[in-house]
Amino acid sequence: MVKRLINSYFNTFKGLPVEVWWLSLITLINRAGTMVIPFLSLYLTKDKHFSLEQVGWIMSAFGLGSVCGAYIGGWLTDKIGPYKTMVFSLGSSGIFYILTQFASSFWSIACMIFIVVLLADIFRPASFSALKSYTNEINQTRSTSLIRLAINLGFSVGPAIGGYLIYTGGYGILFWVDGGTSLMAMLLLFYVLHPKRSIQIKKDVFDSHPQSAYKDSFYLAFIVGLVLFAFVFLQYFSTIPYYYSESYNMTEKEIGILLGFNGILIFIVEMPLIHYLEKKNSNSLYYVFIGAVFLLFSFLIYQIGHHSSLLWIGMVFMSIAEMIAFPFANSFALNRSKRGYTGQYMALFSIAFSIAHVFGHNIGFQLINKFSFETAWWWIILLGSIMTLLFFILKSKSKD
Repeated sequence: MVKRLINSYFNTFKGLPVEVWWLSLITLINRAGTMVIPFLSLYLTKDKHFSLEQVGWIMSAFGLGSVCGAYIGGWLTDKIGPYKTMVFSLGSSGIFYILTQFASSFWSIACMIFIVVLLADIFRPASFSALKSYTNEINQTRSTSLIRLAINLGFSVGPAIGGYLIYTGGYGILFWVDGGTSLMAMLLLFYVLHPKRSIQIKKDVFDSHPQSAYKDSFYLAFIVGLVLFAFVFLQYFSTIPYYYSESYNMTEKEIGILLGFNGILIFIVEMPLIHYLEKKNSNSLYYVFIGAVFLLFSFLIYQIGHHSSLLWIGMVFMSIAEMIAFPFANSFALNRSKRGYTGQYMALFSIAFSIAHVFGHNIGFQLINKFSFETAWWWIILLGSIMTLLFFILKSKSKD
């Protein structure tokens, strides 16, 4: 029985191109080193002693950098190709991760966070475009899930190690690790996915009259829904860790373990789940809608009462939402990009999360600062309800 389950799990990986595996390994190395991000709100409040209002504005600088990085990444991808864009992003962000630790004032930290996130997020549209080049419609969603598997495996390892490093040596070492792993990922990318060593990337196939992603009204509505989804989802990487600390007196080490549980769960479950759901032949937006429902429930769980078990249940619901929604949202965006230019479509896809970074963290902290955690969660639940309704409407009209 166990052997059959193991074989079934590994069968879900069959048929994926070797370039996708290399890209996943590069993503794993890069993501495992991104230890600062989950602890950024704690770093700013506990180490730098900033107020919640100041933290909110720094998180907005984070989001603004993400918006600019995603847009520039899409533009660069269409101009010079995904490979050069990814190399530039990994190398430059690695250097600036290391430099960021030396900023101390509010404005200097806000500026450095803006720059490092801008450089880091140039990678995202380029990696999505490279993924499309290496895959076909048959293995596209599974390839996306493999990339996400690498992200979440890295995220399960990163926070756990990061929490331990903070516990033993302080926050400063995280910036060195983040920068070093980005540079390592760049070197590996240069060695294994250089165009001279890799397969010939196939050219995008467009309609006879390709349209701009910025004029595709259905896709723009999808992006609005994605912004709302990301707004709610990203609370788990700013206000929720702060909630764990303040309401449950959890240490950074304990928070790292809980966040790491998300990555481990996704590592074990996502690929078999996606392989199973793909066989159902439902349209991609149906699964995005189901993911939205689970994300909404993850916040409703917190309103039941005050017990640590609810934190684990909420994390399970959020993880299910992430496992279902993200691969199919990504697949929908890649398939839709056939109508125009991949860089534009994937830039918008990344910008959706970037916009959420601009407003989501800041608004979340302002709500907590002005009211309470419980009131803030009710506002998030209201926003999540609107998001879920929008995806329901979109999936009803979609045939993709």
